[in-house]
Amino acid sequence: MKMSQEHPKEDKDRQSVLQLNKPQGPLTGYRVLELGSTIAGPFCARLLADFGAEVIKVESPSGDPVRNMGRHADDVSLYAATILRNKRLMSVDMKTSAGQNIVRELMTKIDIVIENFRPGTLERLGLDYEDIKRDNPGLIMVRISGYGQTGPYSPRPGYGVTSEAVAGVRHMVGEPNLPPARVALAVTDQLTGVYAAFGAMLALVEREKTGKGQVIDASLFEAAFSLMEPHVPAFEQLGIVPKRVGAKLPNTAPNSLYLTKDGEYVLIAANNDAVFRRLTKAMGQPELANDSRYSTQKARSVRVDEMDEIVSAWTKEHTGKEVEAVLLEAAVPTSRVYTMADIFDDPHFREREQLIEMPHEKFGKLTVIGVAPKLSTTPGAVYQLGGEVGRDTRDVLADLLGWSEVQITDLESQNVVYSADVENVANLTRK
Repeated sequence: MKMSQEHPKEDKDRQSVLQLNKPQGPLTGYRVLELGSTIAGPFCARLLADFGAEVIKVESPSGDPVRNMGRHADDVSLYAATILRNKRLMSVDMKTSAGQNIVRELMTKIDIVIENFRPGTLERLGLDYEDIKRDNPGLIMVRISGYGQTGPYSPRPGYGVTSEAVAGVRHMVGEPNLPPARVALAVTDQLTGVYAAFGAMLALVEREKTGKGQVIDASLFEAAFSLMEPHVPAFEQLGIVPKRVGAKLPNTAPNSLYLTKDGEYVLIAANNDAVFRRLTKAMGQPELANDSRYSTQKARSVRVDEMDEIVSAWTKEHTGKEVEAVLLEAAVPTSRVYTMADIFDDPHFREREQLIEMPHEKFGKLTVIGVAPKLSTTPGAVYQLGGEVGRDTRDVLADLLGWSEVQITDLESQNVVYSADVENVANLTRK
């Protein structure tokens, strides 16, 4: 980091925030180049970074569009702080030939490249995998796109939401009497990121045997379509087109959301007969378990609405916390529908380290989501939050490519690369 002579304390404090624990986990020693943007690519790379991989993120001087998503505080992207965590952030203008050459040279020193451009973009930039692997035969390239690298839809632009529509998933979401709804989360983007990371790990295993890398073709629509697994054979054999069912589990009761006295919703899943008997006892209505209309799962499956009305009448007499406490005591799977405020108040999230406080150079601290899954002997960790565009440009060029201060400064003057450090020092000295 370049230090300001006029403001040594400011720079020292910034250093202390950024120089935290080092990467740890089973991927320590592997190097990843992230060329992706928005969610699926950066999320895939974040998973690898959480488990020790050295991830170098390349973004344009204007920054990854993910920095404009989600909430901001004091003009800081809170989403970027977490999805860009554990990464070295460098900024390169890949539209320039010099920028393309920098990325190409970096690829020769990398184990895994992650990109989620539209198919054909890397080739147009002169970064064709077949060409680059001649210099780096062990290179693994993870390619994430809307519809895959092949097929008639491959040229289409694609986001998670459009892929959900094509895959039939959107048709399944919402109430049956209303238009298809959306889940207000990047479910398909993140699921694709998990598949892509899994593919990268499989390729690493294969590389240990052969020494050769390969390409992972991960698509948003296939990740979404994988959720439709049980409905494929059901359509072929029975001609059943699955439909929206709302909060209920089809042909199963009680398994739904139930309104409580204080306006909360609780999810009660008393599917099998043993759990149903425990539920009826907790409700103070044990006779229901002996009633032939409700005593078996098969009998309840044809009286779903009737069964839900009985349970709902009981939950409306109690608060959400009362219902939850009584049913958990009776070993009935249940939960209030948590809000984020509930999550921050819940000790389980803290005990499982799913809410972790990290130092932040602007806020002092910032709480972010923890690492998953948990490994018993080589766990992952969060050691640094995402920061400014180009925060680590100079360090990466010097460390990986061995470039001098003069070379880097020349590239900065040509707007081929951008370094936040240089800009910050200039701003500080002007004050």
